[in-house]
Amino acid sequence: MVTTDFSELILVLVRPLVKNPAAVKVTPREGERYLDYVLDVDPADVGRVIGRQGHVISALRTLVEGARDKRVNMKKIRLVINDQRH
Repeated sequence: MVTTDFSELILVLVRPLVKNPAAVKVTPREGERYLDYVLDVDPADVGRVIGRQGHVISALRTLVEGARDKRVNMKKIRLVINDQRH
């Protein structure tokens, strides 16, 4: 069985989208029901990751959730953007 490193998958998907790929950081957090992956990007790149009407982040969430092994009783995965602009 192949195990998926979700942090690395998220980095591979997000780095080409942003202007400052060195600032991209993913921090996993485990809760009761979910595995949260908190995505930190440069404040100038938050809009690029979210996309118009949230289409880019929605597609990223779909890809990451699709990589989850549903046969194993695995927790759901959430991709959360740490928005430091406000």
